Amino acid sequence: MEKRPNILLFVADQMRCDSLSHMGNPAAKTPNLDAVLEDGVSFANAYCQNPVCVPSRCSFLTGRYPHTTGHRTMHFLQEPQEPNILRAMKEQGYEVIWIGRNDVIPANRAKTDYCDEFYSGSDFENHRDDVDMKFSPGPRVGTQMPDFMEKDNYYSFYVGKMDAEQAKSTFDWNCVKSALDYLDRKKQREDDKPFFLYITLSFPHPPYGCEEPWFGSIDRDKVPPRRADVEKLSGKPSMLSGIRSKQNLMNWSEKQFRELRAVYLGMVERFDYQFGMVRDKLKEHGFYEDTSIFVFSDHGDYTGDYGITEKVQNCFEDPISNVPLLIKPAAMFPVKPGKTQVLAELVDLPATWADMAGFQLDYTQFGKSLLGAVAGSPVHKDAVFCEGGRIHGEVQAMEGGHGPKSPYWPRLSTQSQEGPEHTKAAMVRMGQYKYVMRLYESDEFYDLEQDPMELVNRIDEPGYEMQIQDMRMRLLRFYMETGDVVPDRKDPR
Repeated sequence: MEKRPNILLFVADQMRCDSLSHMGNPAAKTPNLDAVLEDGVSFANAYCQNPVCVPSRCSFLTGRYPHTTGHRTMHFLQEPQEPNILRAMKEQGYEVIWIGRNDVIPANRAKTDYCDEFYSGSDFENHRDDVDMKFSPGPRVGTQMPDFMEKDNYYSFYVGKMDAEQAKSTFDWNCVKSALDYLDRKKQREDDKPFFLYITLSFPHPPYGCEEPWFGSIDRDKVPPRRADVEKLSGKPSMLSGIRSKQNLMNWSEKQFRELRAVYLGMVERFDYQFGMVRDKLKEHGFYEDTSIFVFSDHGDYTGDYGITEKVQNCFEDPISNVPLLIKPAAMFPVKPGKTQVLAELVDLPATWADMAGFQLDYTQFGKSLLGAVAGSPVHKDAVFCEGGRIHGEVQAMEGGHGPKSPYWPRLSTQSQEGPEHTKAAMVRMGQYKYVMRLYESDEFYDLEQDPMELVNRIDEPGYEMQIQDMRMRLLRFYMETGDVVPDRKDPR
């Protein structure tokens, strides 16, 4: 059999595309990710398929959209019979090592079928065959706030500077140590079995806080300005207004928002540093040339844009739907290094990994291999999609149970309301335009060249009727193509 590449995934949680230096952020410090452009590709227009964790991960690990199998909530994870690229790679003879976040397989089910080793980030033991492995963020770390942030509102998610010594034993550091240990062991074995190494960290997911040297590294004066507060805009979805009214950040100064955004960028910088550690280990052991590296995030973060923090399930502005996606292919694949503007989706990843490994996925999926785009093709897809929300009465999708003491209360209490706030919506982007269809409130339409911050909803503006109609029809075709899949079995009758 022809030699197959190793494949390494280094996955962030809640990282927005514009938090990278090479994407034009003047305050960001991401030298290791920027260096990927020397022999790899960074996608400026990559989109997740749902702006929260579980639906997005169930999508990018299968190649299916969230609506296809009903993954529209944080509480509904994969059924045993559902496809998963980890299991597919294992069946194809890859050594699959899963390190870090789950958010895909229920905690009461072992990972035996999906990987050879599973490290939860809580310790350094292989928990592949364990059940009831619930996510643990690790020990609580002491934090300090600057004086002007000490009266911070609880719902901002800002916690400040983490104790550097205590931070050494937290989740992400444990995950990186497990990854480095695996690569050391792999080198010692000197076997020819390719690896599929899935490293999925928690940064820069809120709470917004990190240790030195990253906490103070970002120049606050260089942090880009925020998008305008939602109450100053018209035509924005009611979900944003509902969260804005409860997070109670109306009296925050721009200095406070800059501080929060700078700490978020410090968290991104730490992620970049940890990626550099893993990349350097690949080079140290001679794995780098034979390894295809993928760096991406499950979704983004508002980080103060529109006057809110964190994320939502049914809004699609670029801060939460446009994600980093960097691919450094193994040396056997052609590549045109640099940034590309082609439209891409995380749903394309399983098809890409299978293409690199030399096999076809044996189930219905909707992604398209990115190898052509990596090689320099100027066209990949005509449209990309993101979706979320529920219909009225879907109590199981409200994700209730968080009281006012929870930092998630502003969002989750709004999700539990039976107004239009949390209801179904779907986004399609084509070229410079973004269209959002909403089931129970007004649609949205943005011209991203004229309005890159998505401040002006042009849905009723004369002159865009043709583009809006084309995008509505494209959305209809999308749902026709991807609405369901027929199970690959014949049941007895």
